[in-house]
Amino acid sequence: MKLRSLKIMRARHPRKSSTDAEKTLWQDLRSRQLFGHRLKCQHPIGNYFVDFVCLESNLVVELDGGQHLESSEYDAARAAYLGNRGFSIVRPWNNQVLNEMDGVKESILLALNSVAKETKP
Repeated sequence: MKLRSLKIMRARHPRKSSTDAEKTLWQDLRSRQLFGHRLKCQHPIGNYFVDFVCLESNLVVELDGGQHLESSEYDAARAAYLGNRGFSIVRPWNNQVLNEMDGVKESILLALNSVAKETKP
């Protein structure tokens, strides 16, 4: 099987087993609903899959839940890898997505706009 096919299969599995917070946030981010920014869900970057990414702005959105408290070394290595490739990361908590969606979207939009200002000449 081709490497691309394996990556597609690995990306689809998390999409099918997404958390409620991921499903809820994706409903508000998909189809350029956040002021025209295109975000992708469960996108591969190197050997990692990120929850959401805007490739035009090099912004990754990673939802954090209780499982991330147990995997801090993995998350740190992943953040370093993404940072070395020019990605900024926004990390809202699952409960924020479920209870404070407007604030989460605003923080993502601020990050997208901040990255856009940094890249303009």
